[in-house]
Amino acid sequence: MGTATAGQSGYTGAARTPATWRNWAGNVSAAPARVVTPTSVGELQEAVRRAAEDGLKVKAVGTGHSFTAAAATDGVLIRPQALTGIRAVDRTAGTVTVAAGTVLKDLNQALAKEGLSLTNMGDIMEQTVSGATSTGTHGTGRDSASLSAQIRGLELVTADGRLLTCSEKENPEVFAAARLGIGALGILTSITLAVEPLFFLTAREEPMPFDRVTAEFDEHFAENEHFEFYWFPHTGNCNTKRNNRSQGPAAPPGAVAAWVEDELLSNGVFQAVNSLGRAVPAAVPGIARIASRALSARTYTDIPYKVFTSPRRVRFVEMEYALPRERVVGALRELKTTVDGSDLRVSFPVEVRTAPADDVALSTASGRETAYIAVHMYKGTPYEAYFTAAERIFTAHGGRPHWGKVHTRDAEYLAGVYPRFTEFTGLRDRLDPDRVFGNDYLRRVLGS
Repeated sequence: MGTATAGQSGYTGAARTPATWRNWAGNVSAAPARVVTPTSVGELQEAVRRAAEDGLKVKAVGTGHSFTAAAATDGVLIRPQALTGIRAVDRTAGTVTVAAGTVLKDLNQALAKEGLSLTNMGDIMEQTVSGATSTGTHGTGRDSASLSAQIRGLELVTADGRLLTCSEKENPEVFAAARLGIGALGILTSITLAVEPLFFLTAREEPMPFDRVTAEFDEHFAENEHFEFYWFPHTGNCNTKRNNRSQGPAAPPGAVAAWVEDELLSNGVFQAVNSLGRAVPAAVPGIARIASRALSARTYTDIPYKVFTSPRRVRFVEMEYALPRERVVGALRELKTTVDGSDLRVSFPVEVRTAPADDVALSTASGRETAYIAVHMYKGTPYEAYFTAAERIFTAHGGRPHWGKVHTRDAEYLAGVYPRFTEFTGLRDRLDPDRVFGNDYLRRVLGS
């Protein structure tokens, strides 16, 4: 959830004055009173107890890929990077138990060596497991859900320093909520995720006109295990991606082709054109038309994490809303009409993905078939007008904002779009009545 720039040693009980913490996008910062890097669960429990005694709030941060202030604090900042690695693999149960500070990239590489894989994941793997699940990180999938929905068990340090073990059978009411807890219920120390034998995915990427992909959206969704597309604002062009299981063998893009697509175009040239667009906004529509027409179709096969994820080094700010799946095409068309009829200049593609309904209390897909629309702006570019216009459309369709991405919704609104909202806040009242894990963001989205 964040990248701290100070205080890397283990907890000794001495207060330190760390430098300002900033997230990956640079739009959130905080000045914690002290930073603690526990090397054991016991040290983490002691850090929480001592913070409560000192009247300080406690937040845990990971690698900074949240765009909200969910992890910001002026109290005690917990860095979990010493709590990493796989603790256990249960091939019979089809699970892996991993320390909460483990980065998804490291987890995926370790699982592949074991001949195992997550079923689905998002499009980057730089987050910690705890940060990704706590904010609802997801990929796209017809049948396979978010990382939070893949959790089969977890350990949680509560506000009084206790360690709770949670699953469907043990502390099930906490398990139901803490799989996506926004850091409000406690600090995760380990997570047990469902895994399966390593498999292959064949990815088919293909440019497609906006009118065609939106008209055929339901068909593409039904025919593919994982379907997503990107619309280039100021154009009628999209790029589609269909990922489906195959027998293999691995046939990744050639080294040169992969470098051109993933490094040169998606990062190097993309960085340059966004910098140009920020300096000369009038150039953005022309750049978008050229960039969208430069895309070509390609097909490749590889193990899952190499297909699901891509390097993302161009920094941006993002808003994403989860809509009832049947409403997404209408909302996207409204967004296109709004952008086309305005002075907005948007250099980042708009991303559309899907997820099946799940049973996690505050999951953006909780209880309903879901589709997501994500809007982005290049770091340093004013985004408020664009995001305000997009948010107005998304909320009119009953949208639920991603917990880790920019939005302006509050507890009153969220209680109306989450049927199990009061179940979560009631559990929070029981586990953290003094709001040891509170901050301004949680006060806004969950209430006092």
